[in-house]
Amino acid sequence: MPEACQDIYAIKRLLTQGMSFLLNVSGDDMWNQDTCVRAYNFATIAHGEQKIKGCGYPYIFHVSLVAIEIMNALTFEKTAEPDLAVQCAFLHDVLEDTPTTYDALLLSFGRPVADGVMALSKNASLPPAERMPDSLRRIKLQPVEIWKVKLADRIVNLEILQPDWNAARKAEYRAEAVTIYEALSEASGYLADRLLGTIRDYSVD
Repeated sequence: MPEACQDIYAIKRLLTQGMSFLLNVSGDDMWNQDTCVRAYNFATIAHGEQKIKGCGYPYIFHVSLVAIEIMNALTFEKTAEPDLAVQCAFLHDVLEDTPTTYDALLLSFGRPVADGVMALSKNASLPPAERMPDSLRRIKLQPVEIWKVKLADRIVNLEILQPDWNAARKAEYRAEAVTIYEALSEASGYLADRLLGTIRDYSVD
């Protein structure tokens, strides 16, 4: 097993617990199970054979972990649109990393989800240094649930080591996480604390 996946069994247990939540938790203050499972299935098909860099697990594993971060946050903090948060967590990379189009998302999930995923997608036509600031500006125009997805995404990404990154690249990625925290932390105290702890634990050596 790659060194980058040394903690993967602990993460896999978290994934199993979170998917149990998705299938079994119900209530007016939670997400709609059918809608969110549909988002999961859509993401599974869209990402196909993609793998997590540095780990080799199917990419749906990553988006599921992001959704679990959101679901866990919802057990601590209420939000106005829990379905929007969970759906966008599952779908957050389909525009950036797959051939899926905005119109396909609009047709399948409606404008709030399509717009949220669009905001979470970096604009590849911009110079690399401008992509994250641009995405954060667009995220901040969206409902707070979209902010939460970005926090959750970076939490998960920091927990998977990239063995081919040198110290300078790791330091850059950590600094970018600090920028995300500073821009979006007011969206969720729970996720902000989780991200801050993950930043502190992230090794750049």
